[in-house]
Amino acid sequence: MADRKTLQAVMISGHTNPSPGFAMQRDLEVCKLVDTTTCIGCKACEVACVEWNDLPFTPTTFDNTYQTMPETGYHFWNLIKFNEHQNPDGTIQWLMRKDQCMHCADPGCLHACPADGAIVKYANGIVDFNQENCIGCGFCVSGCPFNIPRFNPSTKRVYKCTLCSDRVGEGLEPACIKACPTGCLKFGTKDDMKFIAEERAKQLRDNFGWQNAGVYDPQSVGGTHVIYVLHDATDPERYGNLPKDPQIPWSYTWWKWLFKPVLGTFALFGLLGVLAHHVTHGPRVPQPEPPKKDDNIGGAY
Repeated sequence: MADRKTLQAVMISGHTNPSPGFAMQRDLEVCKLVDTTTCIGCKACEVACVEWNDLPFTPTTFDNTYQTMPETGYHFWNLIKFNEHQNPDGTIQWLMRKDQCMHCADPGCLHACPADGAIVKYANGIVDFNQENCIGCGFCVSGCPFNIPRFNPSTKRVYKCTLCSDRVGEGLEPACIKACPTGCLKFGTKDDMKFIAEERAKQLRDNFGWQNAGVYDPQSVGGTHVIYVLHDATDPERYGNLPKDPQIPWSYTWWKWLFKPVLGTFALFGLLGVLAHHVTHGPRVPQPEPPKKDDNIGGAY
């Protein structure tokens, strides 16, 4: 997790009010751009992620594809997903997509988390986990529409990509960006990355015949700070089950502004009832103990 002194928190799990000191700094929103049309599946970003975050070694799983693992894990935060797609004309297309936390502008994991300070969204858009405050409830796992957070059964904590918040907080780019050899990965402000992505999508439509090329930045979660350039933005599911319209379950967004205040109100009325009873009836007076029965009464001498 990044140093709170360098990154300003905007949202904190377990809080309905704005974070302390919000708007005292002016941080630019950062963004990671993934151009799936230039990814070669070299896995350099996977290795860089494991090395920088000091994650334990995990044997790879071979399933007759170029994919390293079936899915991300608590010890494997960054995965290149592979899909062999057959086009209508019979040609085969290899689609590779970098799968990791999307760092949503409206993060479902944070809304679902009841633990104070376990999940923090910074002003620059990064959504970070603080495992020291995690209670292991797993609500963040079911609250994420991208199926990203992973539970570690040994530590009873949840983990995911942090967008290298420790590096970004010191003015560096994420480790995966540093390792990419093809320029498939880029990092900068959200505005700059969105502009570059739109220009690349336009190039694909005008010069390469990909009429449905576009940018994946779903507004159903307020936009994301990891965006993709796709050959076909109308069918993102083909890119490793990337959801077309990700939605945060309503049950994880209502509890803070509805159920939590209601329960707090009931608790307040209960406290007032105890106080009223104390005022009207006085404090509870200890009752005298009943006399002990003499075993010799009525007995033989």
